[in-house]
Amino acid sequence: MKPYVSDSSAVLQFVQSSASGLASDEARMRLARDGANRLKEGKKKSLLRRFFEELLDPMTLILLAAALVSGVLAVYADESFAEVIIILSVVLINAVLGVVQESKAEKAIAALQEISAATSKVLRDGQQITLRSEELVVGDVVILEAGDAVPADGRILESASMKIEESALTGESVPTSKRADALGGESEIPLGDRKNMVYMGSTVVYGRGSAVITGAGMNTEMGKIATALTEAKDDQTPLQRKLNQLSKILSFLVLGICAIIFAVDLLRAYPHVTGAGMLDTFMVAVSLAVAAIPEGLAAVVTIVLSIGVTKMSKRNAVIRRLTAVETLGCTQIICSDKTGTLTQNKMTVVEHSADDEKRLALAMRLCSDAKLDENNQAVGEPTECALVNDAFAMDLEAQAREFTRIGEAPFDSGRKMMSVVCKRGDTITQFTKGAPDEVLKRCTHCLRDGKIVALTPELRQEILAANKNMADRALRVLCGALRAWDAAPASYEPEYLEQNLCYLGLSAMIDPIRPEVKDAIEQCRLAGIRPIMITGDHRDTAVAIATQLGVLQGTLQAITGAQLDAISDEDLHRDIANYAVYARVQPEHKVRIVNAWRANGYITAMTGDGVNDAPSIKNADIGIGMGITGTDVTKNVADMVLSDDNFATIVSAVEEGRRIYDNIRKAIQFLLSSNLAEVLAVFTATLLGFTLLSPVHLLWINLITDCFPALALGMEKSERDTMRRRPRDARAGIFANGMGVDIALQGFVIAALTVFSYFLGHFMESGVWEIANSASGMTMAFLTLSLVEICHGFNMRSRRGSLFGAATQNPWLWGAAAVSLLFTISVIYVPFLAKAFGFASISLAEFGAAAGLALCILPLIELAKLVQRRMEK
Repeated sequence: MKPYVSDSSAVLQFVQSSASGLASDEARMRLARDGANRLKEGKKKSLLRRFFEELLDPMTLILLAAALVSGVLAVYADESFAEVIIILSVVLINAVLGVVQESKAEKAIAALQEISAATSKVLRDGQQITLRSEELVVGDVVILEAGDAVPADGRILESASMKIEESALTGESVPTSKRADALGGESEIPLGDRKNMVYMGSTVVYGRGSAVITGAGMNTEMGKIATALTEAKDDQTPLQRKLNQLSKILSFLVLGICAIIFAVDLLRAYPHVTGAGMLDTFMVAVSLAVAAIPEGLAAVVTIVLSIGVTKMSKRNAVIRRLTAVETLGCTQIICSDKTGTLTQNKMTVVEHSADDEKRLALAMRLCSDAKLDENNQAVGEPTECALVNDAFAMDLEAQAREFTRIGEAPFDSGRKMMSVVCKRGDTITQFTKGAPDEVLKRCTHCLRDGKIVALTPELRQEILAANKNMADRALRVLCGALRAWDAAPASYEPEYLEQNLCYLGLSAMIDPIRPEVKDAIEQCRLAGIRPIMITGDHRDTAVAIATQLGVLQGTLQAITGAQLDAISDEDLHRDIANYAVYARVQPEHKVRIVNAWRANGYITAMTGDGVNDAPSIKNADIGIGMGITGTDVTKNVADMVLSDDNFATIVSAVEEGRRIYDNIRKAIQFLLSSNLAEVLAVFTATLLGFTLLSPVHLLWINLITDCFPALALGMEKSERDTMRRRPRDARAGIFANGMGVDIALQGFVIAALTVFSYFLGHFMESGVWEIANSASGMTMAFLTLSLVEICHGFNMRSRRGSLFGAATQNPWLWGAAAVSLLFTISVIYVPFLAKAFGFASISLAEFGAAAGLALCILPLIELAKLVQRRMEK
């Protein structure tokens, strides 16, 4: 049954109740049968389970494999377990960082519980009592007054000028006037247009009424949202997918290298293969496996993201999910709620049509129930707050306080107006405000050039034209009028008061756009990001705001929730690009819209502040909540919260997201080129029959020497074209845009320099160019590889731009280079460290030769970048 299309008696019969409520025994039976009027909590994962889920991440599994290999090497060579401890520490830090991320779904349900009313006034056994809202059942009749939170969904039985604030649920910025009569019809009516219904999570702001409960707990509209939140799954971010892809590639690479080396060494030794020989061959293969695994990558990515999160929080963007940072960088669609996100969620008078504006504003102020608080901010029904604030802005408050209200005819939806009678000294004046067409019907005179004149048909048409002009621009228009009395009226009935009125003028108001939003949307367009407006407001209002902001332009269309219901998912997926504005939508519509964009392969963000935004925010690739006006539900499911509720902050966050992703790719390229160089160099040495570097040397370079420059690359500032290029393709692989070629080229160059340094070191010690195991050669190779990596970090400040064309310096990179250099020198020249690593003493000349070889990486990569830039042009 649809309670809003049936009359109240039929609804009462359907829920087996009456206007005097349920009997206590019947209510207890229903409570035992149906359960409490509260939202169910989602299943909670234990901390231990969350921890082990973090350990199952592919990058973490590779680190654990590296730790196992290092442990085997330590046992075989009778060495320390320092490397094992370092790698396991990295794993532990990563896992802990993952576990401490908040459980968004659980907190969202808890916040929904908080929104629900704590106690309610209900009729039981024909008597009004107060009980806990969770004890309500279907069939209960609740009494609602201004200030009450609606405890469950219900059909209105009685309404005395009752208005309910439903913006958190429907997205509509103006409270809805409620009535008790049936809406009629069999078609589906949008949530915001169900004038005879009340919903859990909304608030009565004016008048009073009663309603019979038709839905409680999870069977409410709020319950549908809670269900959608628990059912929505957290998909992997593009970065997570790419790192998982990289992990798989590295895993196959490691296994392939081990198999190839093992097979090559066995073939070379055949037929003289011994057990000891096989073990030596296995350890060589293991060395190459260690060389291929970027042990510091997971830590570098986590720390770079964490630093980015800290930086973004200083720019009013609070990130709740670490990997969501880079998702911003590839966002292509931003679906934004209108109320409170693009607009200020504060009705404001923006225009008057009156002979005397101040006289009109004073009349509107006196004919309002909103009041100024101690901070001179109006409190009450939003429309009346706008009128009170308007009068205050004109310095009319002191004058208004001279009037005393002596009677009134309250607003009701049938008359669409209200009147008050005020006394100032010996003068009694009636002020009336309401819908222009209705008030004008009761006007016989108007104020013109400071004088009261007869309201001629010509003047009436002029006023109606002014009203139409404002309404066509989606302004909410109210008409003000007055009537002078010689003495207090004999009756305050509307029929007696509201006649022979004198028209004063029109006040037009709107929920204004945030002043910074228009520029922010233009910047989004320049960055290749398309904004979409989704709202519960009426179509005309939505179109006016969207046109003003530049969201609706060209051949793009606006569509309502009712029209959306008539479109199949297949048709919506096909035509989704044609729509820029969605009006009168419900929560499930927002989820459909987000999912349609995602089904077409677009990375989609959803912003909003109301409860009705929560499911779509959770389903989006990146959900953006509002920190000030946003509900707890929305903030708890969002990936990012704007602490200043400023849409423009999203633009800054997008730039930061792109910068972070660019820097992560630079760090990945830097680390993998080093790993590839190690693999090539060790593989070459193995084929030639000498030991270039031992596993402990490779682990030191991977975890110590390389990590500091890689972290410093994460601190690079944005490049010049960061916000002038289109979003990257989220489906593109980790090696897209030539990165795989770059890694191969740079890895080959670094490997060549390292192998040559080995032979040079051996020659400088022995004076002979030959293939042989050499402690000096090994030391020179280690030193050169370490110094090359330090220098190569500067190359990676830009993947294509020249090192010498950078507009700014990166002090973090200079500091990282100094720290890495200090560690490298220490491990060679501090006696006990040199002994532990098996290094020979090298002269100043040998150090200079190694440094000279390392510096060669700068001009070689600069030349490669120059060729690449010209080829790309």
